[in-house]
Amino acid sequence: MDLGLAGKIAIVAASSKGLGRATALVLAREGALVTVNGRDKERLAETAQTIRDETGGDVIEVVGDLSDAAAAADLVGRTVDQRGGLDILVCNAGGPPPGTFATFPDDQPWLDAINLNLMSTLRLSRAALPHLEARGAGSITNIVSISVKQPIPNLVLSNTARTAVIGMAKSLATEVADKNIRVNSICPGSILTDRIRSISEMRSRETGEDVNSILKAEGDAIPMGRHGTAEEFANVVAFFASPAASYVTGVTVQVDGGSYKGLL
Repeated sequence: MDLGLAGKIAIVAASSKGLGRATALVLAREGALVTVNGRDKERLAETAQTIRDETGGDVIEVVGDLSDAAAAADLVGRTVDQRGGLDILVCNAGGPPPGTFATFPDDQPWLDAINLNLMSTLRLSRAALPHLEARGAGSITNIVSISVKQPIPNLVLSNTARTAVIGMAKSLATEVADKNIRVNSICPGSILTDRIRSISEMRSRETGEDVNSILKAEGDAIPMGRHGTAEEFANVVAFFASPAASYVTGVTVQVDGGSYKGLL
């Protein structure tokens, strides 16, 4: 299926590793002109070069921490200056630290989580919207978490901040639909990334259980019997971001191997 991505100008936030990197790579394979972003200059350069080598695509690198309010405008501005426009924005950010409600005082940790997940998405969307509107169409696709549908134990900050992203996205989708701009949110379940490994390693230190045993047990508990891969998730993001999904907006879709048990 042709997703209609050839020549489309795309930004993928927090794309030096993990799900963001996989998404940028899939978009580039489909012919999109991709801007990648991350805090670590060396890691970002390696990611950009990998995408060039594997796809032959032209990749822009913009180093920046999206918890900084100015970074979102810089990421969008530099892309538009060099490309001449923008068609696709993929919002993404790392997760807040694990912990329970009792773990965190009711000030800075919560504000940091909101700034990292909600405010980075809000700022990127605000910076991108005039350029998407100028093109006559476009998409904003948010990478969130299955926790917005089914909260994950010991991740109260993520459960809270990422759910706020859904509220904003649903509202924005309605507001910009008449401009042919679509806003959707994609929720990874247990995708085998560095974050999943780090959480399992933390559990291993607490319990003494072998990390590989923990990961296997987690995979076995998923209805499909395994963790997902970053590429499997990225394929779904690429579809929703693409013109192939031109009549889909305001949805929140899980990619989780059947783990979510709810009806909606």
